[in-house]
Amino acid sequence: MPQLVVTDFLPQLVWLTITFIILYALMARVVLPRVAEVLEQRQEKVAGDLEQAQKLKTEAETALATYEAGLAEARAKALAHAAEAHAGQAAQAARENDALAEKLLHQSSDAEQRIRAAQAEAVDVVRSVAADTARVITAKLIGVDVPADAAAAAVAGGGND
Repeated sequence: MPQLVVTDFLPQLVWLTITFIILYALMARVVLPRVAEVLEQRQEKVAGDLEQAQKLKTEAETALATYEAGLAEARAKALAHAAEAHAGQAAQAARENDALAEKLLHQSSDAEQRIRAAQAEAVDVVRSVAADTARVITAKLIGVDVPADAAAAAVAGGGND
């Protein structure tokens, strides 16, 4: 075997060293910076998605608080109207209570629909971010590129609604 000839050890070691230095320089100067850039871009995207999901969650909580404040305000107005109507005319109070109840019903159903829509949107965004994160983590940990629909199905199946 030519590799084991003692007289050829020194040239082989020299070429091994030269090749190693060239490959090391190539990896350090070209390949690794590109890989680091891609990882940084992915991290920024995930952070942006998480920030947007947090923003949507905050908006949903604000909408819920507005709904509850509106409901409390409407209840307070309804009690004030009821006391005023009791002191005044009984027939007029009945008509006003009916109108107010219908208005509150429409307002509360509209507010509930907006809240459900905001919550559904927030859940969709969180699931999307979770699916993207799961894909990235799976790719990094085990080197398998999971399709987007499979990741979304896994996230949707694993959640507790």
